[in-house]
Amino acid sequence: MTRGTYDAVVVGAGHNGLTAAAYLARAGLSVLVLERLDRVGGAAVSAQAFPGFSTRLSRYSYLVSLLPDQVVADLGLDLRLVSRPTASYSPTVRGGRPTGLLVEREEGEATRASFRELTGGDEEYDAWRAFYDGVAGLARAVAPTLTRPLVTGAAIRAQVDPQIWRDVVEQPIGVAIGRRFRDDLVRGVVGTDALIGTFASLHDRSLVQNRCFLYHLIGNGTGEWRVPVGGMGAVTDALARAATEAGAEIVTGAGVSAIRPTGDAAGDPVEVHWHDGGREHTVEASYVLANVAPWVLRILLGEDEDPATKPEGAQLKINLLLSRLPRLRSGIDPEVAFAGTLHLAETAADLEVAWAAAHRGELPDPLPGEVYCHSLTDPSILGDVPAGTHTLTYFGLHTPARLFAADPDGVREEAVRRAIASLDAVLEDPIDSVVLRAPDGTPCIEARIPQDVEADLAMPGGHIFHGDLDWPWAPARARLESPAERWGVQTGHPGVLLCGSGARRGGAVSGLGGHNAAQAVLEAR
Repeated sequence: MTRGTYDAVVVGAGHNGLTAAAYLARAGLSVLVLERLDRVGGAAVSAQAFPGFSTRLSRYSYLVSLLPDQVVADLGLDLRLVSRPTASYSPTVRGGRPTGLLVEREEGEATRASFRELTGGDEEYDAWRAFYDGVAGLARAVAPTLTRPLVTGAAIRAQVDPQIWRDVVEQPIGVAIGRRFRDDLVRGVVGTDALIGTFASLHDRSLVQNRCFLYHLIGNGTGEWRVPVGGMGAVTDALARAATEAGAEIVTGAGVSAIRPTGDAAGDPVEVHWHDGGREHTVEASYVLANVAPWVLRILLGEDEDPATKPEGAQLKINLLLSRLPRLRSGIDPEVAFAGTLHLAETAADLEVAWAAAHRGELPDPLPGEVYCHSLTDPSILGDVPAGTHTLTYFGLHTPARLFAADPDGVREEAVRRAIASLDAVLEDPIDSVVLRAPDGTPCIEARIPQDVEADLAMPGGHIFHGDLDWPWAPARARLESPAERWGVQTGHPGVLLCGSGARRGGAVSGLGGHNAAQAVLEAR
């Protein structure tokens, strides 16, 4: 039985909500976390997806980069993140011969040799190193600020090479990619980081793709994406333990229907109305931390739904279970190719053609996407399965929710067919020859489109970032007077703070929204 008043109520027990709860409870505040679902974790969960197999997949989010080491240390999280030996492999055909571009996580001679074989010289790899050395300088300047009060863009700019700043922050990232690189496959490999979960052209003047690119490359100052041992659920489990051990109360099956500030001044209590499926409850708090999308928060605060401002997700997520890894036509060892990110139909030209098709309302063909085999890095997720079994995860680009609106099931089926066709195009062994079957004979293939993400996780439009990402610094004329403003978590009500991916420094599995909202509360007390 919950009590009637708390120092803080957290709405939503996704990883950010749990992060906020853990920090606040450890500081001695009374904290209640309300979660609509019957489990915690939001998108950062592991699940047994296929009947007859004990393998637990990272069903939605799947890799970790932006979670600061500082948060892991502060909360004493029992969590192990493992590096992948391969950064990426991009199969292609040159001169009628299957080949590919290999990039090692710690780039060495094999990476240079692969660039040389693909492009005929060292110039492209030299350009690659120069660009990413510059991006690394930008990452080192930004990363330490993510868990501090907001700094200005000018303060970051002063620490960064001027050309890198122009390339990443001031002009469409496609301009820099086109100027710096000559090979279309290399251009595409660079460009994909700007498009994960973001529907845009590389040349979009809004620069939403640039912001996505930046977030994919600044985690802990290195931008490395690591595999959590035990799956994404291990991240959630560690955060839930940290929160409850510190004294936070977590209630699942608690659907919040309204958030009502009782006044407009700082310190005025905020009411939270929620139901447990049987009866309505009301709880009062000094602060409410909303781990929901800003679009959803506005509705909880009493505003009408505004379809015109609703975010739109743009990804296709497919989980597969295979009897063995398939061979590739290029002849590369599958355990090398699949150990990192496998790029499919992702030259710069492919990406622009696919974006244009989707922008016209057509499902792209070929469908660009990326493939990951987490069980190569973390076999613990496999469970009791036959030797050789592996997971495979496909993440498709340029599949906005609008494409599925009229016929979700039919278009999902066709999207899966095109995704597998993109994969089969580079394989010696078609996926159908290696995919496992459930006891009823159905292939172990699970697909999630934006509509599924919205239905399962209440992310509006299925947008995995809760909306377009912001630059992770304060605009030049930003108000930074209150703690909430200084930490980038403010809303129109002083007692209601954003603590999810919709905060200024949000997106991905980072804990940043939760950390920063908690710090704003603690500073204000």
